[in-house]
Amino acid sequence: MATERAGQAHPSAGDEALEHLRALLRINTTNPPGGESVAAAYLADSLRADGIEPILIEKQKGRGNVIARLKGTGEAAPLLFGGHLDVVEADAACWTHPPFSADCVGGFVWGRGAVDMKNMVAQSMTVLKLLKRTGVRLRRDVIFAGVADEEAGSDLGARFLVEEHPDLVRAEYALGEVGGFSMHMSGRTFFPIQVAEKGLCWVRLRARGTPGHGSMPREDNANVRLARAIAKLGRKRLPQHTTPHVVEFVRRVGAELPLAPRVLLRRLLDPRTASAALRILPDRSVARSFAAVLSNTASPTILRGGSKVKVIPGEATCDLDGRLLPGQTESSFVAELRQVVGRDLEIEVLRSTRAIATSPATPLYDVICRVLERHAPGAHAVPYLMPGFTDAQYWSRLGTRCYGFSPLRFDPKSNLRFADLFHGDDERIPVEGFKWGLGVLYDVVRDFCA
Repeated sequence: MATERAGQAHPSAGDEALEHLRALLRINTTNPPGGESVAAAYLADSLRADGIEPILIEKQKGRGNVIARLKGTGEAAPLLFGGHLDVVEADAACWTHPPFSADCVGGFVWGRGAVDMKNMVAQSMTVLKLLKRTGVRLRRDVIFAGVADEEAGSDLGARFLVEEHPDLVRAEYALGEVGGFSMHMSGRTFFPIQVAEKGLCWVRLRARGTPGHGSMPREDNANVRLARAIAKLGRKRLPQHTTPHVVEFVRRVGAELPLAPRVLLRRLLDPRTASAALRILPDRSVARSFAAVLSNTASPTILRGGSKVKVIPGEATCDLDGRLLPGQTESSFVAELRQVVGRDLEIEVLRSTRAIATSPATPLYDVICRVLERHAPGAHAVPYLMPGFTDAQYWSRLGTRCYGFSPLRFDPKSNLRFADLFHGDDERIPVEGFKWGLGVLYDVVRDFCA
């Protein structure tokens, strides 16, 4: 289908989207406390400027969500843009440019949220505005949802909307994070499209011991017992579960690679050779990404033990960020943890959600592939299992088919790795790659919905 590209629809669309992104980056929505209502109000004002009347809704004061809808003819069910407005904390002392400055330096826009995921929020809102301006005849509604609280589990954002206001966000398909970024291997370019994501199982390990005076070391010191368990988790991968999503990713990527890296990738799929293959992968970022999608994972994140330097505590705890592959359950994950940490520690599940998956055999996925072929000749779209979780966990409860597709192009010479920028210091994205992504996203939505 012939399309009018975003740049043709509005000559300054890329610059406009960039200014929206920079405005959002300057709004500190670190969660906690969040404060997303300020960002939601900014988006609402911008939408109203194009004659799109949004809905602002909060479950908790200051934790705003903004929803807007462009009506179609109803010949097909809606498409949803889902983007969260909150970000994780940033230690300004560790950044080259202040994390909420939105500086444009060296061809990049810097800021907490540039990757995760105010870039997608700015792109998708701009696409909605361009569709309105150009009067595109839509056969399905296009919904934009800028939501709160994803970084803390979505209770005040996507989950709240799905459970209490489902008609505002009910859709056949949704586009959100994480996918559509360029990935470079052996001189080839790939664009992973997220078709599945791991579930979560946040867990607390608790060690108990006999409290006492710090001057009299004890063999059952709770801190020491807990530390031993954490050290074991750091050394040992949980059992491998090779899912169809990873098999298909390896098959499609491997088909485009030279023989040596193709053979190495295939060895990742065999539990007998995977650990060795992970150790010799030359790109450690790629190795970490593969390790995270071949097994359930458990990362120690919060340690608590003792309150006075001279008192041996009777209890020590460690919170683990656990992630579950498709097909795995809370109980199977706890059993795997138990095999590593032993039976003398308590394991308390704090929160869990299931893994989700969407088939790539859909009309929307086909459109995404065709548009990428147009905008990036010679590159390859590949289905991708994300090691984290997104708001798709909740959109999918309404029967929505969710894809992670936030298009962004990196220069292969920059040595930047998309995965390393997530929640990292100096989070940033290339300005031209962001503007390129706007054109891709516009074409996908127009081709699919017009």
